[in-house]
Amino acid sequence: MVVKMNEAFYMQTALQLAATALGQTGINPVVGCVIVNSGVVVGLGAHLMRGEAHAEVNALRMAEGKTNGATAYVTLEPCSHYGSTPPCCDALIQAGVKKVVIATLDPNPLVAGQGVAKLEAHGIEVSVGVLELEARSLNEKFNYFITSRLPFVTLKTASTLDGKIATATGDSRWITSSKAREEVHAMRHQHSAIMVGVNTIITDDPSLTTRLDVPALHPIRIIADSTLQLPLDAKLLHDKLAPVIILTTTQANADKRQQLELLGVEVIDCGDGLQVDLSLAMRLLGEHNISSILLEGGGTLNGAMLKAKIVNKIILYVGAKIVGDPNAPSNFNFTGVNLMADAVSLEQVHAEMVGEDIKISGYPIYKEEGG
Repeated sequence: MVVKMNEAFYMQTALQLAATALGQTGINPVVGCVIVNSGVVVGLGAHLMRGEAHAEVNALRMAEGKTNGATAYVTLEPCSHYGSTPPCCDALIQAGVKKVVIATLDPNPLVAGQGVAKLEAHGIEVSVGVLELEARSLNEKFNYFITSRLPFVTLKTASTLDGKIATATGDSRWITSSKAREEVHAMRHQHSAIMVGVNTIITDDPSLTTRLDVPALHPIRIIADSTLQLPLDAKLLHDKLAPVIILTTTQANADKRQQLELLGVEVIDCGDGLQVDLSLAMRLLGEHNISSILLEGGGTLNGAMLKAKIVNKIILYVGAKIVGDPNAPSNFNFTGVNLMADAVSLEQVHAEMVGEDIKISGYPIYKEEGG
C-alpha cells in the first residue's frame, strides 16, 4: 500500500501524539508536533504535563541538528509568551525552521494569533487550518475553559431501551457491557473531576476512581450535597486516592462540615438557598483550576445541571434491555416542556456500537429565555 505523504498525513500523526496525553496536562491543552526535513520525519513531540516542555520543544530536541529548513506540523498555534516555559515560537525561530503548519489557532487570549504573527515577522511561512475540526475537537475541554474559565461538563449516563437507569428497586448492575464500562473509566482518566449527587454515595458507596488494566489518573471527586448527608464512613473519604470536594450551602450543619474537613475534604458553599447553586458552583470550581467534569449523576442531578444550562456534552449508552415499571428512575428528572419544539435538542450527534451497547453523543442546544 502506498501512503500519500501530505500535510494532512503529518498533521494526523501530530494529532495522534497529542491524544496520548489526554487527561494529564491539567488546564493546558494537549498538543502534538512533527518535524519533517527533506521528506524525512526527524522529530516527534507531545506536551505531556503542565509545567513541562511543550510539544514543539520535545520535537526539536529529537531533531537536534536537522531542523534548519525543516517544516513543523503543530496541532495548536505555538505560544509566543513566557508562561511556565519559554515561548515555543522562539524555539522554532532559533532552530531555523522554514515553515510551520498549524491545525488551529490558540483561543487563549495570551496567544490568539500572536504566535502566527511572530513567526511570520521572522520570515517563516505559516499555514493554518489543516485538520482544524479534528484539532478543535481534541481540545474541546481546554477551548471552553480558557475562554469562559468554567469547567467543560460532559454528562455521561446509561439507560435501558425504555430509558431507565435502574430497576424500581434501585438495582443498576449492569445496564451496559464491560466494554462500555471500560470506556467510561477511560473518560474518568481524561477529565479533571468526576461529579455525582450525595444519593449516589449513600446508595452505592462508590470509589469514583479510574479502574483500567493499566495505571491511570484518578479524577477529583465532587459531590453535590446541599445538607451534608454524606456518611462519614464513605469509602472515598478514607481511600486517599484523590481529593474530595463537597458542594453545599451556607445552611448546612456546621458540626458536620467540621467533621468532613477534619477528614481532608474541601467543603465549598454554593449559595444561601436550600439547594446548591450549580451555576455558582461551576464558577467556583473554575477558580480551583478544574477545567473539565465528568458528570455521572442520577436523574435529579442530571436534570438540574441540564436545566441550569451548564452541560456542554452528553454521552448516553443504551443497553439492549427493558425493565419496565413507571417507578423505575430515568436519566433526567426536571420540569419538562409542554411542546416538543421546546425540548432540549442535541447537535453534532454521533452514534456507534460499543460492544453490545449503543453510544450516542452530542452537544445540547439551549434556547434563549422567552425564545
